[in-house]
Amino acid sequence: MQTSALPDLAHTGARPVHWLATAAAMAAVVAVAGLLQPAAATATAPEASRQGGTAGREAVPAAAPDPAGVVFPLECGGAGQVVADRATGDLDGDGRPETVASVRCDAGLGTPPGGVYVLTQASGAAPRVVATLVDPAQQLSVNGLAVQDGTVSAALLGYSSPDVPRCCPDERENASWKWTGSAFVRSTGDA
Repeated sequence: MQTSALPDLAHTGARPVHWLATAAAMAAVVAVAGLLQPAAATATAPEASRQGGTAGREAVPAAAPDPAGVVFPLECGGAGQVVADRATGDLDGDGRPETVASVRCDAGLGTPPGGVYVLTQASGAAPRVVATLVDPAQQLSVNGLAVQDGTVSAALLGYSSPDVPRCCPDERENASWKWTGSAFVRSTGDA
């Protein structure tokens, strides 16, 4: 056996007292960490929002409904549906945003007709369609969907006759919708 050129380090051997000291130190760290945890989260709303105040609304704004996964009343014959555009805003003045979605069939060619739908979402529920602003039966395409100051606006593209190719709409109408308390009322602008 060859002897080491270095001095013997007798203090490097771990004895039971060293293991006990290490275990006691670790237990102390765990106990202190348990005492320093943050307060438990609660599922209740702040007092101001429960009483109808605006402080709760400003602190945590409600999320607009997500159109992903919503089944829209649009027949596509197995082609699938595509949300082509969306805009959000508070349309009825209740302090919670709605989503306006322009939806069309996922067609490979041409300009498929689409619909414009208003989505709302109750707390904890799935988003649902509450209004149809443009019915797919009107054979219109939608361009430039926007929501501003509670008014929905879009350009509606259509065809003057069945002879016009479906790739190239030749009519354009600017339209807007405003909630009146019982229904959306449509107004039109310059063509």
